[in-house]
Amino acid sequence: MTYGETDEFGHRAVTNVMTPNDFQATLLQLFGLDHRQLSYLHSGREQQITAGREARVVGEII
Repeated sequence: MTYGETDEFGHRAVTNVMTPNDFQATLLQLFGLDHRQLSYLHSGREQQITAGREARVVGEII
């Protein structure tokens, strides 16, 4: 399956850009988890897998 397009050199996505956080959120959705509510402890601090950055579930590839 192909999703999106890159520039003529293949260096950057130009359409349907999917960030690593989008990928993680989509994968977690497939596992039945909500990326906004999932947290874990690391060095005694609560962390989120998407590091609090914006992430979206890409329904077009599901």
